[in-house]
Amino acid sequence: MDNLQEQIENQLKLYINHNDNTLEKKVIEAMEYSLSAGGKRIRPILTLEFCKACGGNVANALPFACAVEMIHTYSLIHDDLPCMDNDDFRRGKPSNHIVYGEDMALLAGDGLLTKAFEILSLPETISMNGADKCIKAVNILSQRAGVYGMIGGQVIDLESENKSVPIEVLQEMDKKKTAMLISSACELGCVSAGADEELINNAKIYAENIGIAFQIIDDVLDVTSDTITLGKPIGSDTENNKSTYVSLLGVEKCMELAQELTNNAIAVLDKFELDTTNLKEITLNLLKRRK
Repeated sequence: MDNLQEQIENQLKLYINHNDNTLEKKVIEAMEYSLSAGGKRIRPILTLEFCKACGGNVANALPFACAVEMIHTYSLIHDDLPCMDNDDFRRGKPSNHIVYGEDMALLAGDGLLTKAFEILSLPETISMNGADKCIKAVNILSQRAGVYGMIGGQVIDLESENKSVPIEVLQEMDKKKTAMLISSACELGCVSAGADEELINNAKIYAENIGIAFQIIDDVLDVTSDTITLGKPIGSDTENNKSTYVSLLGVEKCMELAQELTNNAIAVLDKFELDTTNLKEITLNLLKRRK
């Protein structure tokens, strides 16, 4: 997995490479700042691992993986803006808008969003994967990141501030805000490998389970961890009077639910004929993470 992460890092640098004399230099620097700020690269690694699990060529899936990571990074830049979650730190560093200003941070997010779809439609990406797979990848990623996916989840999140919402609303929000983009990562790996619809659907089911589990652990860490460990402010959900899994269920029940969802995800991986050892390890590590 370390090798996969290194490939992802190198490819991301190539995609954002620029001429220092360009007049657009500042926004590209802002894009680079957040894209290279660290992180576990979970989503792009999932893309490559699902490609392997379906018998595909990892090199072909690498552009798909980078596109997903750019969408994820753009969402983090926008989430931190004062008009959204208003967070000053991300991954232990000042948020993009603290360094570059709100206007440039907004444009940096937009730049990464549009760059993702540029990558999926590049001639070299089409040459590696074929036009049909690239079109399918564009369709999946745009839907999972769109108004009925990640953006829709953020809308539910904003409208749930300062009010008590039932767990069903919380689950729908997290399915869209968190699980949908994770699903796109898994699905795109299958698409690159030429997997059938049954395997792609299994990848979606896996992603929904780990996506909700991921958010549950996030909620737990927001009340049990500290800012230095997490690399971002803690207690923001409480400050914004948001309903969370912890506020509705308590920490112990949250961990039980996260374990159940993790078990469900691992069971789905058994439906893939090729080696899913790394995917199972990733799944278990997400449950045990401390940041």
